[in-house]
Formats: sequence, C-alpha cells, structure tokens
Amino acid sequence: MLRLLRRRVRTLRNWALIIAAGAGVNTLAQTNHNVTAEMVAAWMTELSNWGRWGPDDELGALNLITPQKRMQAAALVQSGVSVSLAHNYSKAASENPNPPFDHAMSGVNGQGAFVMDRISFSYHGGIHSHMDSLCHMSHNEKMYNDFSRGDVDEEGCQKLAITDVKEGIMTRGILLDIARLKGVDYLAPGTPIYVEDLEAWEERAGVTVQSGDIIFVRTGRWATPEGAGQGSAGLHASVAPWLKARDVAMVGGDYANDVIPSGVEGGTGLPIHQLTLVAMGVRLFDNLDLEALSAEAARQQRWEFLLTAAPIPVEGGTGSPLNPIATF
Repeated sequence: MLRLLRRRVRTLRNWALIIAAGAGVNTLAQTNHNVTAEMVAAWMTELSNWGRWGPDDELGALNLITPQKRMQAAALVQSGVSVSLAHNYSKAASENPNPPFDHAMSGVNGQGAFVMDRISFSYHGGIHSHMDSLCHMSHNEKMYNDFSRGDVDEEGCQKLAITDVKEGIMTRGILLDIARLKGVDYLAPGTPIYVEDLEAWEERAGVTVQSGDIIFVRTGRWATPEGAGQGSAGLHASVAPWLKARDVAMVGGDYANDVIPSGVEGGTGLPIHQLTLVAMGVRLFDNLDLEALSAEAARQQRWEFLLTAAPIPVEGGTGSPLNPIATF
C-alpha cells in the first residue's frame, strides 16, 4: 500500500512538472504522455540551464559532478569488477547505413619488427558507441548557453567542443534496466519509455537518481533480432522535465536515447537530443552496449557503480568514440 501511494505521489509530481514547464502553451489538458511541438518549444526555455553556471560556461551539466560527488562515487567500488559499456566498433558496411569503421593494416607483409594500422570512421549515427559534444546540435541557430551556431566552422567547434571534457568523467552511474523491468530481452523498436517506467525501476532496484548522476537506460537494443521493426525504443519526450528535476549530469543509452518515432505531435524528431544538448547542457552517450552491465548488475544485485569515461580530446570535435567503464 505504501509503495502504491509513493508511486501515485511521484506520478502527480511529474504531471505537475510538465504542466509547469509548459505553462503558457495550454498544457493543462495534456497528460504526461501527450507532448506537442509547442510544449517542446516551451521546455527549451523552462528547462534551460543557460546562465546557471555563468554566461561563458561550456561545461554544462557536468558542473554537477563536484569533487565530493567523485569521492562518493569512488566509495561505490566494493568488488573491483569492471565492465565495458562500449559496443565493439563494426567494420561491416551492411550493419548500418552509417559509414563503417575503416581499419587498414600496414607492415603485415614486411620484414620489420613492427606492424601498424590506420583507423577512420564517422561515429555519429546509429551504430558506433560515442559521446556527443554540446556543439553537436543547435536549435534556431543557438547552441547551449546561447552560443551561436556560427561558432562552428570548417575547423570544428570553436565553442562547446569535446576538449571541454579532456579531464574525463568520474561519477555515480545508475543502470535503469527497462527491458528487465518489463521481463523481456528487448523492447520492441518504437517502444517509448516514460517517467513511470524509470521510477518503477528505481523502486524495484532500490536506487534514486540524484544530482550529478549519469543514467544508463537499457532497452536491450543489441538483443533485438533483424526484422523486429522500424525505429528504436528510447526515452519519450515527456521524460525531459524529470531529467531536469533530477539534475542528471549525462544520459546514456543503447541506441539514440530518443524513442523513434518520437510521438511528438507536430514534429520534433529527436526532442530528447534537443532538450538535453541544447537547453540543459546535458551530454549524451549513444549506442552503448549495456548487456554485460545488465548481467553483472543482476549478478551482484547492485544497480549503481563508479562510472569513468575519457573522450579523445580532438580540437573542435563534435564528440568522441570512447569506452565508458562501470566498476562495482
């Protein structure tokens, strides 16, 4: 009975967040599953972190990872077991319309002591594990914290580039295993994940998402068979006020993070990308492989861990391939 009461209170709170965030665009008649393009446009202001850490801030929500937060995260290490959150980079062109990972060897047929290789690939898209810089996306010619789209040129991002994260990321990670919550190996493509799903998992796992945490939402994407359907499972746009209320530092998922199609009335194809990267300054991990993490977390019955990640500091970079590590 107490659990049911808590869930009802949480649901009412989330509706209140959505109504408040959409004030002025007639959202009173909307439920927390009915999001329009007008609501998303209002949230760009209502959920904004622009100016929160100063007019010149380029770190965004990573400011929430304080030295104290890092020390608290380090204290989570109990067994010393580490798990990679990256999917192996594909060299097969048939797996995805995005360009494959190009790996060329040299020195193989020579007589020297060394062999070498060259790698190149376009990591944004739907196959390669990567992290988005805040300059990866703009809206109405503006990026996070009112920086101009004009700050991006042929030389790269002059503001909000991946080099802002050169010191690396270390904080508490939380796995929100929605496929496990639903009792399935994978969520069908196009399945939206709502606030009540996230909070039902919190209750089941005994964890609460807090300021400075990085959340990882598992849909079971890599277990999804070919021909299962178009689109991808992911976060519904209505989750955005919850992300702001919980003050998450980053969001990670095993696909695009957004549910595709988005279900937003009147357009807005990737509202979670838009609201996190541009309005909130919350970076994203896309296309992670959370299967090993899910198995280890279930084995230990622990859904929180130390999360470390170090992007490649390419000057002007719009993001980075990387290998995030969860340590229990």
